[in-house]
Amino acid sequence: MPPVALPRDKNQSSATLPPPRRTKLSTVEPVCVKFASLIGSAPIAKFESLTMKQVVISGTGLYTPPFSISNEELVICFNAYAEKFNADNADAIAAGTVTALELSSVAFIEKASGIKSRFVMEKEGILDPARMVSRIAERGDDELSLQAEMAVAAAKDALARAGRAPADIDMVLVACSNMQRAYPAMAVEVQDALGIDGYGFDMNVACSSATFGIQQAVAAVQSGQARAVLVLNPEITSGHLNWRDRDSHFIFGDACTAIIVEAKDTAVSPHQFEIIGTELKTRFSNAIRNNFGFLNRFDESGVGKADKLFRQQGRKVFKEVCPMAAEMIKATLAKAGVEVAQVSRYWLHQANLNMNLLIARLILGRDAQANEAPVILDTYANTSSAGSIIAFHTYQDDMAAGATGVICSFGAGYSIGCVVVRKV
Repeated sequence: MPPVALPRDKNQSSATLPPPRRTKLSTVEPVCVKFASLIGSAPIAKFESLTMKQVVISGTGLYTPPFSISNEELVICFNAYAEKFNADNADAIAAGTVTALELSSVAFIEKASGIKSRFVMEKEGILDPARMVSRIAERGDDELSLQAEMAVAAAKDALARAGRAPADIDMVLVACSNMQRAYPAMAVEVQDALGIDGYGFDMNVACSSATFGIQQAVAAVQSGQARAVLVLNPEITSGHLNWRDRDSHFIFGDACTAIIVEAKDTAVSPHQFEIIGTELKTRFSNAIRNNFGFLNRFDESGVGKADKLFRQQGRKVFKEVCPMAAEMIKATLAKAGVEVAQVSRYWLHQANLNMNLLIARLILGRDAQANEAPVILDTYANTSSAGSIIAFHTYQDDMAAGATGVICSFGAGYSIGCVVVRKV
């Protein structure tokens, strides 16, 4: 549908969205204090009875990289590397000072994860046993960065579905696990590339970045800080994956998702989902960790070591995160006044098929049907923060008005984010 502009002119009719309201705390506090003095109590910190502005997801977008790597291709490359390593270190392996590398297999990968393939920004470098990492040339400072390029493509898709134009957006939020640089913020670069007037910033809550980003967007719209928010999740996870580690070389893929969040009363999209509840939770754990950072150069002995890439204690993560996620989903639904039996769909974080099957079983008390907890990780693999949004983007158009669903992400931190939505 053609974009419908959101005018900034306050003289426009009430059917259009007014300009963002910038409320200073100093103008609110005296009112609270004065009211408190009248009733003889301390200043009021929270108003449970206030009716909050209704907010919707009005559009989603997806950028899928041009290259796909099958499990078969990945196994051929890994095994070639492992066989050469074992041959080169035969004497040390025989002496017991070096551990031989175990070969990988398609059956092992699919049983462990449910993944069959993954998309990447470049595949030839990954499939070169002598390299095993993408080969992508650096870009100049005056060129659009790779991550911003992905984000712009996904953003245009989301804007089209929402019936909006860049001029309608006041805030850009890039929320993902892996930023390609420290600064300037990726969000500000995307804002500039799209011609958006307003502000942008980045945030990282690992695999839960998208759901945490949605909550930030909801708060911005409800407070009047932004008329509409563009949330972006550009994940180039191939850059932090150790393709030479048998236990994880198959896990990740690249992708970017985009989400438009705006007020329900001015949204024009036919793809609206009202956000009726959000909950966020974090708990520190080292079970999923990546130590890469600019402080690495302080100690040259650690540069290039395996801990500077993704690593996890898989069994520990499975045991601890699955019940946490299931309980969080049930608690979020209860707080939103929704019973489990009323939920039509669960768009879960797409990290591991066995995790999703267990989480759904813990929620439902039975195995979920395919349409209740759709899977995209078989072709996309784990795309970190983008995974649950890819599932939401791909499996939403068949839902009837009034149908309820849950977007849930979970991962490093630990972090878990839940968003309850209802089809408008």
